[in-house]
Amino acid sequence: MNDMSLTVALAGQPNCGKSTVFNMLTGARQHVANYPGVTVEKKTGFFTHEGRKVSLVDLPGTYSLTSYSLEERVARDFLLNEKPSLVVNVADASNLKRNLYLTLQLLEMNVPVLLDLNMMDVADRRGVEINHHELSRLLGVVVVPTVGKKNDGRSPMYEGIFTVSSRNGDAPPTCRVDYGPLEEFIDQMVTKLAEVDQLAERFSLRWLALKLLEGDTSAETIVVETVGSLSSEFLAKARTLSVEFSEKEKLTADRQIAFSRHRAAAAICKEVVKEPAEKKRSLSDKADSYVCNKFAGPLILCAILFTLYQISIVWGGDLAAWVWPLWGGVEDFVAAHLPVEGFLQDPLLRSLSIWLVKSLTAILNYLPIFFLLFALISVLEDSGYMPRMAFILDRMFRKFGLHGQSTLPLILGGVYVGGCAIPGVMATKAIPDERARLATILIVPLMNCLAKVPLYLILISAYFADQAGLAMFFIATVTMFMALPISKLLSLTVLRGYESAPFIMEMPPYHLPTLNGILRRAFERIWLFLKKIVTVVAAVALVVFGLIYFPGLPQDRLADYEQQEQVAVAKFMKAVDKTSFSGKLSESDVMGLLNFQKDLKQAKRGVKDKAVAASINEEYEKMNPIYWSVVKRKGKSGKKLNKELKKVAKVRKRIRRESRTERFESSFLGMAGRTIEPVTQYAGFNWRINIALLSAFAAKENAAATIGSIYGIEDGKSVQESMKEGEVGFTPLHALALMLFMALYPPCIPTTVMVKAQTGSTKWMLFSIGYPIVLGLSVATLIYSGGKLLDLTGFEAMWIFYGLCIGATLIMGAIPDRSASNRLP
Repeated sequence: MNDMSLTVALAGQPNCGKSTVFNMLTGARQHVANYPGVTVEKKTGFFTHEGRKVSLVDLPGTYSLTSYSLEERVARDFLLNEKPSLVVNVADASNLKRNLYLTLQLLEMNVPVLLDLNMMDVADRRGVEINHHELSRLLGVVVVPTVGKKNDGRSPMYEGIFTVSSRNGDAPPTCRVDYGPLEEFIDQMVTKLAEVDQLAERFSLRWLALKLLEGDTSAETIVVETVGSLSSEFLAKARTLSVEFSEKEKLTADRQIAFSRHRAAAAICKEVVKEPAEKKRSLSDKADSYVCNKFAGPLILCAILFTLYQISIVWGGDLAAWVWPLWGGVEDFVAAHLPVEGFLQDPLLRSLSIWLVKSLTAILNYLPIFFLLFALISVLEDSGYMPRMAFILDRMFRKFGLHGQSTLPLILGGVYVGGCAIPGVMATKAIPDERARLATILIVPLMNCLAKVPLYLILISAYFADQAGLAMFFIATVTMFMALPISKLLSLTVLRGYESAPFIMEMPPYHLPTLNGILRRAFERIWLFLKKIVTVVAAVALVVFGLIYFPGLPQDRLADYEQQEQVAVAKFMKAVDKTSFSGKLSESDVMGLLNFQKDLKQAKRGVKDKAVAASINEEYEKMNPIYWSVVKRKGKSGKKLNKELKKVAKVRKRIRRESRTERFESSFLGMAGRTIEPVTQYAGFNWRINIALLSAFAAKENAAATIGSIYGIEDGKSVQESMKEGEVGFTPLHALALMLFMALYPPCIPTTVMVKAQTGSTKWMLFSIGYPIVLGLSVATLIYSGGKLLDLTGFEAMWIFYGLCIGATLIMGAIPDRSASNRLP
């Protein structure tokens, strides 16, 4: 092994402080991406110590190394296939027995292990003493105590990493779990596997035997890929041995394995952990008496959510408004380096480039909001509140056909605004009962994924600006009050025949988040978001551009608009002939004058210093004195032509707007939008909104991007400005209907593919697309048509609907589920 270059994997259970240890070891030298082919985050860091370089890979947090969840498979596959030089197993020292369950599995894989006893400060506060020297002897591994968030133990960790990696497997761990009556069956399976040299060379045969006896599908795949045609013999042997053990002991092999590991962890802890004679109530326990209280818990949760959105949306909105000129400047910069505008139509390169830039800036404008939102969510995650939220919601979930383990998929999908349905659907793999798993898969897309947020923000800032925090709180929480009754309805009908299972969860202690950790995670998520913007949104924007600009205007309509252009230009030139500029200006100068006027206006945008403004004026006057005289109304001729130029500009703006509307309407996507308008009109959606919604099937970000490009395309305005000034023709009722339709929007194409993968059924994939469309149109129609009928304002309709959703949730939660009689206690 080359000590100058090591690959070290960082493994640990959730809430063990693994991220703080990662940051302690690597500092700012980190890179975040996704594992190939999956959406699980891959974090890689680097550090050097005494001239030796180490690449540190942070594996997904996982309680075990089975193949039941995506995180478990990703972590295990990395250890098996990438063969890291060392695995640093981070364990919560204050809860060692639970954490050793993963440690024992790592040792069975025969990978070099260093055990990091992290959070020693929490253990000390609880009066827990750990003899880490004895623990090292019992496990046969190097053990290093640390306090990651304080950088305590960094130097011993560096030394331990190089000490263990230098052994090159010469000193394997001495700890071995005793599986009791299962041992004879393990030995038989190991003997069978030893017949194939390739298996013995690549894997720990004892570990592989255990996995096969458990019926682990990934382990079976390993045998099939390694042994090939002989694999059926090995798999049949494993199944026979597993059945024999179950019949003999009246206990399945996987349960015997789990029980034995827990007993081994308990026995080790009994030798090395000294608990205080009289346990005092910890601060976390005292806080949980309120935070997890049956009545106070939900109120605290609502208060936290409201505060989170008040800060991120209201303060972040102000920051976004302050930053907006930056994005406007980007648009101006790009436009300045493109072919100049035409009177009626712009060159294709200019139109395409500006469309793409506006599609991106319509989303990028909300980066300040996203940053604050991500930072606050990081505070909740790092503090330990997320599992409390799962505990609080589990009480409610059980009444709606869901499971406690539905919490994580819903969080990933966007219980807190800013999730993504793809990892949410993937995370349902860990839910043990099929009914709750399917119900969760079907409602995860109803959560507030990050892709929906830009459209929410556009509509809220345009129509509910005075109540922005309340409006965002509404849309962030009403989705849950819609999803829960839907889940219960699905459980009572199409999912009625599936079984359910209980949920058990252990609460981690509270932690004080570090500023460094919060900022780093916020920036990491912003970066991942930006990469998605540049790829998905940009790609779809190009496709939408083609669908919305082609086949273009019919020749007769184009000729009519060109005739109007010629008439306007001719009238201007007739006026020129009656001024001192006669012979100095031609028809080609008409667009030159209009562009000169626009450039001067943009150059002085935001300039308040009189000296700077005077300098800009002087520069433009030198650039073209004749244009300057007309634009600035200098002299009698300048005033007269300026008046005529305004008439030309007015005509140009009108025919460009009308021709653009006709071109959009006659485009491929416009025809589709028109086709469904007879249905969507009752929800308040015109064909333009239909275009935006159709584009969102590829990725929901495109709804905001397309609306921004359609409605905010002239005069450098943002789409919010166009809406506020009435150019869109929307009312708050329109906005509310559109927000709720987007909340119930069917899953995007990548998510539908994941639904198919997780359910293994095309039927469920099509159902996941169909029912949200019907439900979303029904809700939007109720809001828009019902609100108009009752003469409600958008804000009034918002909270009336909120009350209806809460009422429906209470009613559906009270309906007993007779099919759940097989639920375990």
